[in-house]
Amino acid sequence: MGVDLRQVVAGILTITMFVMLGKMLHRDYFDSDQEKFSGEEHGIEFGGSKVSVKDGLVRSIGGGKGPWIENIHELKPCWTASSTSDDVSSSKGYVTFSLTNGPEYHVSQITDVVMVAKHIGATLVLPDIRGSKPGDERNFEDIYDADKFIRNLEGVVKVVKQLPEEISLRNMAIVKVPTRVSKDYIKESIEPIFRSKGNIRVATYFPSVNLRKSSQDGETDPVACLAMFGSLELQPEVNKVVESMVERLKTLSRKSGGRFIAVDLRLEILEKKNCHETSIAKSKTCYDSQEIAVFLRKIGFNTDTTIYLTQPRWNSSLNILKDIFPKTYTKESIIPGDKKSKYLESANSEYEKVIDFYISSRSDVFVPAISGLFYANTVGKRIALNKNQVLIPAEIAGTSALATDFISPYIWKKNHLAYSCFC
Repeated sequence: MGVDLRQVVAGILTITMFVMLGKMLHRDYFDSDQEKFSGEEHGIEFGGSKVSVKDGLVRSIGGGKGPWIENIHELKPCWTASSTSDDVSSSKGYVTFSLTNGPEYHVSQITDVVMVAKHIGATLVLPDIRGSKPGDERNFEDIYDADKFIRNLEGVVKVVKQLPEEISLRNMAIVKVPTRVSKDYIKESIEPIFRSKGNIRVATYFPSVNLRKSSQDGETDPVACLAMFGSLELQPEVNKVVESMVERLKTLSRKSGGRFIAVDLRLEILEKKNCHETSIAKSKTCYDSQEIAVFLRKIGFNTDTTIYLTQPRWNSSLNILKDIFPKTYTKESIIPGDKKSKYLESANSEYEKVIDFYISSRSDVFVPAISGLFYANTVGKRIALNKNQVLIPAEIAGTSALATDFISPYIWKKNHLAYSCFC
């Protein structure tokens, strides 16, 4: 019987001598600064199993178990977002908004609007959810737990489910707010409008989909941390569907200890981007199914590895991936049968996007075949869940490579915004 990797990790924590760091090149193709990383990997024998340690991550090697990585440093929320009840109860005026474009955008939109409502002293109205197609609208409660959202923000921002009848949306001033909005921006550019109009409607725009923290950002506002990582939860029925799909994937992954890979690979987006190369060092921004299959094999994943794809429906162009990894699935083949009609009613529905986002956040390995906000916010969610195996695909010249050479720079540089909220 093989040694459980978690036991291996526990044993490693008792070792008194930590590894030294050396040089090993790695380039991040999804990060515009194109910096390189070096870190030496060391092998250790423990309990009859060989593992490697690199930059706080533990990877099993040998034994045919695959290059699975575990994080040995558990992070905890380190923010404190509090307010006196008088501040919240005395709020004047309302802030309204809509959630759009999918859950990876919802996380950022919620964060920005909570920041606005908090720092102008307004009451936040639960948003509706608008899909990418005209008429595709849902209530907040269809996907997220409204009562928990209100409770999670209690004492920080007052939240109501509906706008009072005497206030009309038509008369509200529309304020465009850049994502990752700062307290200073709110004070200078938003608060005067709110004081003048009494109520505002916020529309968030995205000058960048990058969630790297930098020295210029300063200290992350604890209200933003709470909103981004401590407010949104799926409503019970949707959460149950996601949980059942995760358990199904674990059951299909018995040979790898219940571990599975989620790959964000959506053909519609790949075709639009055409997997083009950027002008900086000719680095790729997306990868097709064949490139992902070759990448995963070369870094050591076995052919019986279970893979979940965010692609809405199966397409013949995915066959090459399934030929190499037969246990490759899209949501239609693992969702409970009695839930298909509701949750898979149409391709690219909000339900489907939510399922993809939360399964990608919960998987043992996440591989973004496409750069963008889905990648960035999934990494943030994974950091919060202590799931740090995010592998950036690359074209590998040789026949093999180490998985630890392709860890997302969000992780090994610890430069994701989430690291301002977890420590």
